[in-house]
Amino acid sequence: MSRDLQQYQQDYHALPFEATQLSFRRRVVLEQIAACEPRRLVEVGCGLRPLFCDWTGSEVITVVEPAAEFASNARVLSADDPRVHVLEGRLEDVADQLDGEPDMVIVSSLLHEVEHPEALLAAVRRICGTDTLVHFNVPNAYSIHRLLAVEMGLIEDPFTLSGTQTRMQQHSTFSQESLQSLLEANGFAVQDSGSFFIKPFTHAQMQQLVDQGMLTADHLEGLFKLCRRLPAFGSEIYANAKLC
Repeated sequence: MSRDLQQYQQDYHALPFEATQLSFRRRVVLEQIAACEPRRLVEVGCGLRPLFCDWTGSEVITVVEPAAEFASNARVLSADDPRVHVLEGRLEDVADQLDGEPDMVIVSSLLHEVEHPEALLAAVRRICGTDTLVHFNVPNAYSIHRLLAVEMGLIEDPFTLSGTQTRMQQHSTFSQESLQSLLEANGFAVQDSGSFFIKPFTHAQMQQLVDQGMLTADHLEGLFKLCRRLPAFGSEIYANAKLC
């Protein structure tokens, strides 16, 4: 079944706490880009704030975005930026329009949303060279809030899709091991991986605590840093990979 991108855009706007979660995800992604220093960068799925808004170190940046609203917004934001090219469509459909091999590809918060991740990974492979670094990130099945839900009897196991995941048209829940296995089975070799941002409660509960002043900016920063002590239990996981 194909995704309802219009409904997805509406639900994306309404999702509580996602703006905060996104800020930490973006922080990790920008750190990975800075470490790679790519001359040519591809972002697959840009949401409302493409990476070129905060990253100025690449000569050529290509944004691939299937959602019409997000693609249109990227064009507006990049109107005066000659580095940026926006392709509206799925990577599987527009990969041949990319000019030259990128030094880095960002596939952020996407693999779990597509019904056939193997098809997306095949498209990523098509645009990569032997030295291209690909950054993937997805929600973590072993996030503290999911493990808590298991112990409370709310879900049978941490890989069970939640109501929010179903509403957001997500199809998979990954652990670090299953993410690595998927990448390796589809022609990638993982270079390094990790998790970030400890999230004890659901998005809605986290937002309620923020709104009530129970969770401050200092608390949130502490939860981000806490992954140093609990490296397997961040709310999201990432892997950097190259072609085998």
